[in-house]
Amino acid sequence: MTSIGYALSSEERKPHELVEQARMAESAGFEFALISDHFHPWLDEQGESPFVWSVLGAIAEATERIPIGTGVTCPTMRLHPAIVAHAAATSACLMPGRFFLGLGTGENLNEHILGDRWPSAEERLEMLEEAVGIIRELWEGGLVTHRGKHYTVDRARLYTVPDEAPPVAIAAAAENAAELAGRLGDALVSTAPDADVVKAFEKAGGNGKPKYGQFHVCVADSRAQAVETAYRCWRNGALPGELGQELPLPRYFRQATSALTREQVAEQVVCGSDPGPHREKIEEFADAGFDRVYVHQVGSDQEAFMRLYEREVLSAAVR
Repeated sequence: MTSIGYALSSEERKPHELVEQARMAESAGFEFALISDHFHPWLDEQGESPFVWSVLGAIAEATERIPIGTGVTCPTMRLHPAIVAHAAATSACLMPGRFFLGLGTGENLNEHILGDRWPSAEERLEMLEEAVGIIRELWEGGLVTHRGKHYTVDRARLYTVPDEAPPVAIAAAAENAAELAGRLGDALVSTAPDADVVKAFEKAGGNGKPKYGQFHVCVADSRAQAVETAYRCWRNGALPGELGQELPLPRYFRQATSALTREQVAEQVVCGSDPGPHREKIEEFADAGFDRVYVHQVGSDQEAFMRLYEREVLSAAVR
């Protein structure tokens, strides 16, 4: 069976909406949730970008059972790994046994804001590896001093730590990142049903560890309405190649997506209320080796999405 989770989209939701949607996801029967961590939205039309760690504190109080992870946090530039370790340890204390830390190499969109140089993909992976080591060492609760290639930690100790360190899930879209995730992480996060990424993760030490895959949908009264909403709110999802990691501002994403057609966007976002294509997408991830799939509903009509999934998808047997 494939576990089905819910994506909390910080780029589109006000803080109180994210808290309410986490509560709704738990009530509807979603088995877990991940919340995005952004400084900027992808597009100005998305309109929001609250501080994820404040929202997680509120979600901890509003929910009781559903596991929540960041999907994903970049611990390398905008936030020093020691600060991420501190924030994640507190979140884990607020949600004992149900918080996990998702980490990735980030996007220029969010990480350039302090004026730092945007490194190459290879260097960002190197930075992430060093950051993961710092985070895990701080979670042990002792005094930490670290003088590495990318980071310095000077006699730092976390006094508030959970009884058990939270799992670390590492995002990967390519095989070199999947290798790092398998070697250092407790789980994999990815946004495409790529069997080669799963194989690289498992070969590097990830065999038997959770594998989270994300896809985007837009449930609406008609497919035409869903396509229009997806085009307006999430056409960034149809950008090819590495542009999503390299562009620094929402207006550049608007420019880069201006030539995309609605059907090109609809190829990347499952549009409409027919449960068949939604189930097929979940099965596509399952066939690629993912055992956990979480779904992002584009646009404001989260209630329609919840109703469809509660009645037609979550209850269906998915291998």
